[in-house]
Amino acid sequence: MPITISLINLKGGVGKTTLTVALAEFMTLEHGLKVLVIDLDPQTNATVSLMNEHEWKKQNIKGQTIVQLFRDYLYDMRIFSPGEAIVHSVSNIGGGIENLDLLPSSLDLIDIQDELIKIPSRGIFSRRPIGILGETLCEEINCYDIVLVDCPPNLGLITQNGLMLSQYYLIPVIPDVLSTYGIPQIVTRINRLKAETGVQVEPLGLVINNYRIKNSLHPNQVRLLQLDAERTGYNRVFSTIIPQNARAANAMDYSLTVKSLREKYDNGGPYKRYQQLTEEVLSIVIP
Repeated sequence: MPITISLINLKGGVGKTTLTVALAEFMTLEHGLKVLVIDLDPQTNATVSLMNEHEWKKQNIKGQTIVQLFRDYLYDMRIFSPGEAIVHSVSNIGGGIENLDLLPSSLDLIDIQDELIKIPSRGIFSRRPIGILGETLCEEINCYDIVLVDCPPNLGLITQNGLMLSQYYLIPVIPDVLSTYGIPQIVTRINRLKAETGVQVEPLGLVINNYRIKNSLHPNQVRLLQLDAERTGYNRVFSTIIPQNARAANAMDYSLTVKSLREKYDNGGPYKRYQQLTEEVLSIVIP
C-alpha cells in the first residue's frame, strides 16, 4: 500500500495545489518515488498544471475523470475505469515525468457534490458514501509509493473520500487570521470522522505558504501557530517556510515547457524551499 497524504484547508487560495504539484515532482525526480496525484478539487488546478488541457477535456468527455467515478455510483453506471482515467508521465518538465501520474478532476464535479448523499448503500460502505474512492482505486494505487490527494476547500463527502484513503493530512496555510481560522475545525472534524469510521488518518502538520517577510503580522502568526500545534492537535509547523514568490505561481503554467526542477522553480527562488520541505515530509512518512 502507498503512503497517502491529503492536502486540505477550508479556505481557498492558500497555495494547496501549488504545494501538491511541487511535492509530487520533487518526490519523483529527486527521491525516485512513484507518485500519483488525485485531483478532487472541482477547480481542477492540479489537473491543468500537470497535463495538456485539450487532452484533459477529451478525458472528461469519455467519462475518465474523477467526476465519473462518483456518477457511476450515483446512477448505477459502469463507465469509469481507473486504468483508463489515470494519466501517466504528467508534468511540463521535460515533456512529462516518468513515474508521476494523475487522476484528473473535472469542473462538472461542482454539480454533483450535493447529489452524493443519494448514492445507494452498498457493500461495506452501507452507511455513507465516503469510501467510494478507496473502493474503486484499491488495486490501481498499490503500484505507487506515494499518493497525494488535492482536496477541495471544504469537509464534504468528496474530501471525506480523500481522507478515508489517507494515512496523513497536511494543512497548507498563509500565516494570517483568515487562512488559519478554520484549522481547529479541520482537526475536530477529522477526529470525529476517525471516531465514526475507524479510519487511521493523522495530521502531518501545517506548512507555512506565501510568507511575506515585510508583513509584520506573518512572523507573529507563525509563532502562535508553533505554540498552538500540540494543543490544537495538528502536531507541528514544518520548519521549511515557503515565501511569497511569483515564480512559484508561474510554475503552475503547463504551457511553459521546462527541462528541470531547477528551471521550473528557480534555483535562487522557491526551488530550495520545496526541496527542503519534500525532505521534511518524507522524513516523517518514510522514517
